[in-house]
Amino acid sequence: MPELNRRPVASLWIGTRLHYLNQLCLKSHVAEGHPTTLYCTDVVENVPEGVACRPASEIYDIDMGLVSKTSASFLSNVFRYKMIEKTGAIWIDCDAFCHKPFPEEEGYIFGEHSYRGALNCGVVGLPQGSEVLGMLLDYYDDLPDYPAWWGRRQRKKMDAQDPGLSHAARIYATERTAFGPQAFTHFAKVSGIFAQARSRDVLYPVPFQLNDVFYDPHGRVEGHFTDATLSVHLYTNGTRRWWRKHVPEPGSYAERMCAQVGIDPSLALEQ
Repeated sequence: MPELNRRPVASLWIGTRLHYLNQLCLKSHVAEGHPTTLYCTDVVENVPEGVACRPASEIYDIDMGLVSKTSASFLSNVFRYKMIEKTGAIWIDCDAFCHKPFPEEEGYIFGEHSYRGALNCGVVGLPQGSEVLGMLLDYYDDLPDYPAWWGRRQRKKMDAQDPGLSHAARIYATERTAFGPQAFTHFAKVSGIFAQARSRDVLYPVPFQLNDVFYDPHGRVEGHFTDATLSVHLYTNGTRRWWRKHVPEPGSYAERMCAQVGIDPSLALEQ
C-alpha cells in the first residue's frame, strides 16, 4: 500500500473526456499515495477513481476564447503557477507518469529535458511566495511587448502576426513555447534557481524525439531510467494518431503500466 500524506499534486483538464494515457498518468500518482486533484473547466466523464475533481475557476477563470485561438496547453501555463501559489501543490501534466513518489522535503522540483539542457515545466514544484513564482505570475499578468529573451528574428516574426489577434495570441503564434518552457527557463535563470534543475533522467528520462518507444513491445523504455527517476513524461502532444486511437501493443510500456495501475485502454480511446 502507498504511504499516506504524501505531497498533493494537481493538474488541469480543458474538455469533457480523458484519453487512457491521461487516466493512466493521473491514477499513477494516486497509486503512489499523492492526493491528486484535477481542476476542470467542464464535467469530465471518465476521471479515474481516487482523483478529486474541482472547478478550474477556484484557481483561475479560463478564457475559452483565447483557448480557441491558441491551445488548451497555452492556458495551462498560466494556470499552473496560479495553482501552485494558491495551494502549494506540485503541478503535473496529465501525461506525466509517476514512477516514484516525489520527495517530501524538497521545495523545488523541476528539471531539464531533451538534448539541449533547457527546462521543461511538465512537473513543477515551487515554494509559495518564491521569487521565481512571483516573476512568472507578473509575466503572465502584465505581458511585455516581447518576451525579454527574444531576439530580432522572433520579434520580427511577431510583428508579422495578424493584428486582429490579442497580444497573448500573437506571442503564442510566434513561439508556441513562449509561455511554457521558454518562460520557465528564462525566469529560473534570472531568479538564480536554474542550477537546482534535476538532470533529464529524473523527470523526463525519455527524449521527446523517441516517444514512440512507449508503444513498442520490443522497446527498452526502462533503459532510459536511473535510480533517480521520479516521473516519466509520455508527451501525448507528440503521440502518433494511431496510438491515440488504438490500444497499446501487449508488452509495450504503455500496456504494462495500464495493467499495473488498473486502466483499461479500450474504454478511453481518442474518438
